[in-house]
Amino acid sequence: MKKYLLLITTSIFLSYILVAQNFLPTDDGSEIKFTIKNLGLNVSGSFKGLKGNMVFDKANLSMSSFTVSVEVATINTGIEARDNHLKKEEYFDVANHQEISFVSKKISNSTKEGELFLEGDITIKGVTKSISFPFTATPKGNDYLFEGEFILNRRDFGVGGNSLVMADNLTVSLSVVAKKK
Repeated sequence: MKKYLLLITTSIFLSYILVAQNFLPTDDGSEIKFTIKNLGLNVSGSFKGLKGNMVFDKANLSMSSFTVSVEVATINTGIEARDNHLKKEEYFDVANHQEISFVSKKISNSTKEGELFLEGDITIKGVTKSISFPFTATPKGNDYLFEGEFILNRRDFGVGGNSLVMADNLTVSLSVVAKKK
């Protein structure tokens, strides 16, 4: 019985290694953007410092997983004074929380053709919340382009305090180039 169990475990592990491919997310060609209303106007920004590991097999999504992060200190809204303000404790608290991270729990087919569905946990300022959203995976030679969009409530993560001039919800748009390892 033990030999049988070992054989099955080894077979599953080897099929995972042989089929699923490992990718590294890269800043080159990628965009991690956000948009939020502040004083009634759309304010946009972006993050860089993308890193992590992405295991992806479009034919066997149960073997796929994403573990990625961005460096909060790279926030860029196009106005340096605002960027410095957003790095303070009331917003992203860069001194104590250097990264925003995401760890997938499940990747599955969507009901819409050409789309996939991603479920996972996002951590901002030490607060972890579950999110889910549709995305696309487009092959680019040996690499992939992953694109998706989701909405977050900033108050869930303690970002921006009790500001009444800033909207609670913001839209995050992802366009991530992942290079094959």
